[in-house]
Amino acid sequence: MRKKVWSTTWRILVCLILLAWLSHSIFLKEGRQAAQEQGLQWNSLSEIEQWKFAWHYGPIDLWQNLSIVEPRAFALSLLLMGSALALGIFRWRTVLRVHGLDLSWGRATEISLVAHFFNSFLLGSTGGDLMKAYYAARETHHKKTEAVVTVFVDRLIGLWAMLLFACLMMLPNAPLLFAHGKLRSVSLLIVLMAMGCTGMVVLAFWGGVSRRWAGAREWLRRLPKGGWLERSLDSCREFGRDRLFLWRALMISMLLNASCVLQVMAVAWGLHLKIPPLALFVIVPIVICISALPITPSGLGVRENLFVMMLATPSIGVPETSALSLSLLTLAGSLIWSLVGGVVYVSLKERHHLTERELSTTEA
Repeated sequence: MRKKVWSTTWRILVCLILLAWLSHSIFLKEGRQAAQEQGLQWNSLSEIEQWKFAWHYGPIDLWQNLSIVEPRAFALSLLLMGSALALGIFRWRTVLRVHGLDLSWGRATEISLVAHFFNSFLLGSTGGDLMKAYYAARETHHKKTEAVVTVFVDRLIGLWAMLLFACLMMLPNAPLLFAHGKLRSVSLLIVLMAMGCTGMVVLAFWGGVSRRWAGAREWLRRLPKGGWLERSLDSCREFGRDRLFLWRALMISMLLNASCVLQVMAVAWGLHLKIPPLALFVIVPIVICISALPITPSGLGVRENLFVMMLATPSIGVPETSALSLSLLTLAGSLIWSLVGGVVYVSLKERHHLTERELSTTEA
């Protein structure tokens, strides 16, 4: 229990530090500009006076940037976010079918929206996946392990496809990425993540360890819950045996990735930001992939810093406050859909629990 509390606490602290550092850096620039407009010499002000200017004019300027977004552009971004969620549900149902689990669109949508709600509002990065796995397991009597594995596989393929998408889009954006040291660094990180994720996909779907090391399976069985781990591994192998599955899942994922980029593009249009569309097709997947690392709850703070760092480069030239506004409005769109998931969870909670009781009775 203490370990879990500590893990949550340090992630919250990192999140708050990143957000505070980013906000202070941006607000100082806004305060300097406000002081110069009033005929004051910024360097002649004390540090406390500079901070007062920063935290007085900075939040005002940020709010003004947020409030200028065109409603129709923001509404379009919400629709695109919804289409990304729908494609995610479609991909998960494709994953489920490999094990003969045919979950209806309605039920899969309910579970996915509830998972999206928990991923956004619960501390940690796996709360939604745990809920999704829990409800998926309750949908079957004899393939509970396989149902749980589908949630892991769906997440793995989603991350892998986004990393591949980012790597592919680095090619036409090479001049932009190689012109700046920080962009080169994050690009290298994405390439390394893509290589590592590819290795995980290969091991999960096709294995190879037990063929090279005869005692691997025996060692696995001796671990706590070794039988469940072995069955999970065998469940993953089913995806490697289905030759068309990976191509179908990747095609769906690429459409989902494009929807995520278009959502950010719609917000940028609503904020009247002139960002090259081609640049967004590499920046957005890079931000999503790095934000997926379990550093802060829901990537908060990491995402905002990455958007500001990448969009404020001289080659793109987006003002830092505008880049922060873009990130926050994109997050707002995700949170609105999360609230929809919260409403689904509250309104259908009793029905879900009734279904679980019925399943338990049948199993007994």
